[in-house]
Amino acid sequence: MMNIKAILFIALCGYTHISFSQNSDTMQLPYEQIPEYPTDYTSGNILSRFIDGLGYRYYWATEGLTEKDLDYAPSKEGRTMQQTIQHIYDLSKGIVNAPQNLPSMRNANQPELTFKELRKQTLLNLKKASELLSGKSAEDLGTYKVIFQSGDNKREFPYWNMINGQISDAIYHVGQVVSFRRSSGNPMNPKVSVFIGKTGK
Repeated sequence: MMNIKAILFIALCGYTHISFSQNSDTMQLPYEQIPEYPTDYTSGNILSRFIDGLGYRYYWATEGLTEKDLDYAPSKEGRTMQQTIQHIYDLSKGIVNAPQNLPSMRNANQPELTFKELRKQTLLNLKKASELLSGKSAEDLGTYKVIFQSGDNKREFPYWNMINGQISDAIYHVGQVVSFRRSSGNPMNPKVSVFIGKTGK
């Protein structure tokens, strides 16, 4: 028969596990507002700020979406909102991989994520990419590569391609999300200020 200390230990472990799971589900996602700007204009800080702006736009473009919104598509041939959000997530993986010189794997078998999971991971990817770039010099950026890998085939590009590629593409598609949700009858919070980087109450 277990003694009272053992019972208390097991109960405490169970409570800790439940608390951790709840905290994980309700964790504060980044980019509810844009972070304070850096004190100097290094190359890395400028790119970090671009990504912060993207993160803030994405946070509010995807805040409060419904199943109806996610199923919306502008035409039978066009992507749905859900598919567009999946694409932005894929772009965010490339954005966070490049400052680490990690390859973005093409044709890799990936588990299907829910909207909630896609949103959370996209925001976390953008936040990490911003932190990786913060304070970096032009020389640092010159060492980063945009790497695509499919099986044994690997292609590398300079970081320049990331700026006009995945980062610009993600901003473009976030604009589509804003347009789609307006068309589906659930417009974005009108108090969002992308210029100030804060949202009114």
